[in-house]
Amino acid sequence: MISLKNLTKDYGSVRAVDHANFEINEGEILGFLGPNGAGKTTTLRMITCFLSPTSGDIEVENMNINNKQIEIKRLIGYLPEHNPLYIDMTVYDYLKFIADIREISNFGPRIKEVIKQCGLNGVVHKPINTLSKGYKQRVGFAQAIIHDPKILILDEPTSGLDPNQIVEIRELIKELGKEKTLIISSHILQEVQAVCDRIIIINEGKIVADGSTEELQSAFQNKTKLILELIAPESEIIEISNNINETSILSTSPLNDATFKVEIEYDSAKDKRAEIFNFVKSKEWVLLEMHRENISLEAVFRNLTIEGGEK
Repeated sequence: MISLKNLTKDYGSVRAVDHANFEINEGEILGFLGPNGAGKTTTLRMITCFLSPTSGDIEVENMNINNKQIEIKRLIGYLPEHNPLYIDMTVYDYLKFIADIREISNFGPRIKEVIKQCGLNGVVHKPINTLSKGYKQRVGFAQAIIHDPKILILDEPTSGLDPNQIVEIRELIKELGKEKTLIISSHILQEVQAVCDRIIIINEGKIVADGSTEELQSAFQNKTKLILELIAPESEIIEISNNINETSILSTSPLNDATFKVEIEYDSAKDKRAEIFNFVKSKEWVLLEMHRENISLEAVFRNLTIEGGEK
């Protein structure tokens, strides 16, 4: 549905986006991650036709942004990071204003529909400047979807919201994702992980990762960490690594007088769980819990954007 080919954007001598290549399929919810200054917002502004690329191409439904900008803008709803609201207007008057700009002829029913969809019924006749940050963000969502776009682009949609507001906006994003293609730019990893099908990470203008959360974690998971909770003599726990090849005990910590939490590490290519289980059973220890602890998305992000790795 959206295709970026060798997309580049320069600001003078500074290259903000450096030969970005990726595609977004219809119906996907894509998380677009990167540290501050990585090129996320610049890329989104080029997709929405607010900025022109220095070089490269963007196509939206086989239309090129160089000659079909008006048609492409009709397909896209955009919520920028800094929500552009006319705060002296009421919610209804503002949405009517946006509907006029979008040339929506029968705007009354559509405004009612987006007010209901975005949970604005209780504030529809209030001035926007009297609303909480969460409600202002909902008004931003309403203006972005009022023309019923196929594509919705959200730049830091939960920035500055409190935990309750974040949950509300997350649910709204999930609902919108059922019927639209979504691109969500964020540096809040938990939010992206909670709602997105696929993640692209950009760093210093370059695309450094592309895949599902599980695929990105797997790419960096050279070692498996296994967590055990067991009842056993503390002095004998070391026998696990002494008797099972290529395992290392990272730590042993008491949970109470007889129960210990044990962290074991081994090569991810070799699953050692059955051997460890059988060894514990042979020792007649009591195994209360055993689970693998995967590398977090945060660790993947840091590896790619701080340590400079690339996958």
